[in-house]
Amino acid sequence: MSESVVMSDPAGGGAGATIEDAVEIRLPADSAYLSVLRTATAGLAARLDFTLDEIEDLRIAVDEACAMLLPQALESSQLICRFTLTSETIEVTVTIPTADGELPATNTFSWTVLAALAGDVDTGSDDERQVWIRLRKRRGAMGGGS
Repeated sequence: MSESVVMSDPAGGGAGATIEDAVEIRLPADSAYLSVLRTATAGLAARLDFTLDEIEDLRIAVDEACAMLLPQALESSQLICRFTLTSETIEVTVTIPTADGELPATNTFSWTVLAALAGDVDTGSDDERQVWIRLRKRRGAMGGGS
Protein backbone atom coordinates (compact mmCIF):
# COMPACT_ATOMS: atom_id res chain seq x y z
CA MET A 1 0.00 0.00 0.00
CA SER A 2 1.20 3.49 -0.66
CA GLU A 3 0.79 6.88 0.90
CA SER A 4 0.65 10.19 -0.88
CA VAL A 5 0.93 13.82 0.09
CA VAL A 6 -0.53 16.68 -1.91
CA MET A 7 0.46 20.21 -0.92
CA SER A 8 -0.92 23.49 -2.11
CA ASP A 9 0.53 26.85 -1.11
CA PRO A 10 -1.39 29.64 -2.86
CA ALA A 11 0.08 32.21 -0.47
CA GLY A 12 3.46 31.73 -2.09
CA GLY A 13 5.29 30.09 0.80
CA GLY A 14 6.99 31.99 3.55
CA ALA A 15 7.23 31.40 7.28
CA GLY A 16 3.50 31.30 7.98
CA ALA A 17 0.21 30.80 6.25
CA THR A 18 -1.16 34.17 5.19
CA ILE A 19 -4.22 33.42 3.06
CA GLU A 20 -4.96 29.72 3.03
CA ASP A 21 -2.75 26.70 2.62
CA ALA A 22 -3.98 23.15 2.15
CA VAL A 23 -2.25 19.83 2.66
CA GLU A 24 -3.87 16.49 1.90
CA ILE A 25 -2.48 13.14 3.00
CA ARG A 26 -3.87 9.78 1.83
CA LEU A 27 -2.88 6.69 3.78
CA PRO A 28 -4.02 3.10 4.01
CA ALA A 29 -6.93 2.89 6.46
CA ASP A 30 -4.80 1.15 9.06
CA SER A 31 -3.83 2.39 12.52
CA ALA A 32 -0.19 1.52 11.77
CA TYR A 33 -0.01 4.70 9.63
CA LEU A 34 -1.44 7.15 12.17
CA SER A 35 2.01 8.25 13.30
CA VAL A 36 2.37 9.95 9.90
CA LEU A 37 -0.75 12.06 10.62
CA ARG A 38 0.37 12.89 14.16
CA THR A 39 3.72 14.11 12.82
CA ALA A 40 2.10 16.12 10.01
CA THR A 41 -0.35 17.68 12.48
CA ALA A 42 2.48 18.75 14.78
CA GLY A 43 4.54 20.19 11.95
CA LEU A 44 1.68 22.17 10.43
CA ALA A 45 0.49 23.51 13.79
CA ALA A 46 4.08 24.54 14.62
CA ARG A 47 4.20 26.41 11.30
CA LEU A 48 1.30 28.51 12.60
CA ASP A 49 3.09 29.17 15.91
CA PHE A 50 0.69 27.12 18.01
CA THR A 51 1.96 26.51 21.54
CA LEU A 52 3.41 23.13 22.49
CA ASP A 53 0.26 22.33 24.49
CA GLU A 54 -1.98 23.25 21.54
CA ILE A 55 0.13 21.12 19.21
CA GLU A 56 -0.09 18.12 21.54
CA ASP A 57 -3.88 18.60 21.90
CA LEU A 58 -4.23 18.61 18.11
CA ARG A 59 -2.05 15.51 17.72
CA ILE A 60 -4.21 13.64 20.22
CA ALA A 61 -7.43 14.95 18.64
CA VAL A 62 -6.44 13.81 15.13
CA ASP A 63 -5.48 10.41 16.53
CA GLU A 64 -8.83 10.15 18.36
CA ALA A 65 -10.81 11.17 15.25
CA CYS A 66 -9.05 8.47 13.24
CA ALA A 67 -9.64 5.91 15.99
CA MET A 68 -13.37 6.70 15.83
CA LEU A 69 -13.51 6.26 12.04
CA LEU A 70 -11.13 3.38 11.30
CA PRO A 71 -13.31 0.55 12.69
CA GLN A 72 -15.93 1.17 9.99
CA ALA A 73 -13.50 1.66 7.09
CA LEU A 74 -13.95 -0.49 4.02
CA GLU A 75 -11.21 -3.11 3.62
CA SER A 76 -8.23 -1.89 1.56
CA SER A 77 -9.53 1.69 1.56
CA GLN A 78 -7.66 4.93 2.10
CA LEU A 79 -7.99 7.40 4.94
CA ILE A 80 -7.86 10.97 3.66
CA CYS A 81 -6.71 13.75 5.94
CA ARG A 82 -6.99 17.34 4.71
CA PHE A 83 -5.38 20.19 6.63
CA THR A 84 -6.53 23.74 5.85
CA LEU A 85 -4.40 26.47 7.38
CA THR A 86 -5.01 30.17 7.85
CA SER A 87 -2.92 32.60 9.86
CA GLU A 88 -4.83 31.81 13.09
CA THR A 89 -6.64 28.51 12.47
CA ILE A 90 -5.98 24.91 11.53
CA GLU A 91 -8.82 22.77 10.24
CA VAL A 92 -8.33 19.01 9.94
CA THR A 93 -10.85 16.83 8.09
CA VAL A 94 -10.41 13.06 8.31
CA THR A 95 -12.50 11.08 5.79
CA ILE A 96 -12.99 7.33 5.40
CA PRO A 97 -15.12 5.28 2.97
CA THR A 98 -17.63 3.07 4.80
CA ALA A 99 -20.22 0.44 3.93
CA ASP A 100 -23.16 2.25 5.53
CA GLY A 101 -22.21 5.92 6.02
CA GLU A 102 -23.03 5.72 9.73
CA LEU A 103 -21.78 8.75 11.66
CA PRO A 104 -19.77 8.32 14.85
CA ALA A 105 -21.75 8.81 18.05
CA THR A 106 -21.45 12.34 19.41
CA ASN A 107 -22.76 11.52 22.90
CA THR A 108 -19.73 9.48 23.95
CA PHE A 109 -16.75 10.16 26.18
CA SER A 110 -14.47 9.97 23.12
CA TRP A 111 -16.43 12.72 21.36
CA THR A 112 -16.35 14.89 24.50
CA VAL A 113 -12.57 14.49 24.72
CA LEU A 114 -12.25 15.25 21.01
CA ALA A 115 -14.27 18.46 21.36
CA ALA A 116 -12.27 19.53 24.43
CA LEU A 117 -8.96 19.03 22.62
CA ALA A 118 -9.85 20.53 19.25
CA GLY A 119 -12.31 23.29 20.06
CA ASP A 120 -14.83 22.95 17.23
CA VAL A 121 -15.73 19.44 16.00
CA ASP A 122 -18.38 18.18 13.59
CA THR A 123 -19.10 15.09 11.56
CA GLY A 124 -21.00 14.16 8.44
CA SER A 125 -21.16 11.90 5.41
CA ASP A 126 -21.58 12.27 1.68
CA ASP A 127 -23.64 10.49 -0.98
CA GLU A 128 -20.87 7.91 -1.44
CA ARG A 129 -21.05 6.87 2.27
CA GLN A 130 -17.74 8.50 3.09
CA VAL A 131 -17.80 9.61 6.73
CA TRP A 132 -15.75 12.53 7.97
CA ILE A 133 -14.82 14.25 11.21
CA ARG A 134 -13.70 17.89 11.02
CA LEU A 135 -11.68 19.60 13.75
CA ARG A 136 -11.08 23.36 13.89
CA LYS A 137 -8.68 24.94 16.35
CA ARG A 138 -7.79 28.59 16.63
CA ARG A 139 -4.36 29.53 17.94
CA GLY A 140 -4.54 30.75 21.53
CA ALA A 141 -8.15 29.57 22.01
CA MET A 142 -9.49 27.85 25.13
CA GLY A 143 -6.95 29.10 27.63
CA GLY A 144 -3.87 28.52 25.48
CA GLY A 145 -1.34 31.32 25.02
CA SER A 146 -0.44 32.86 21.68
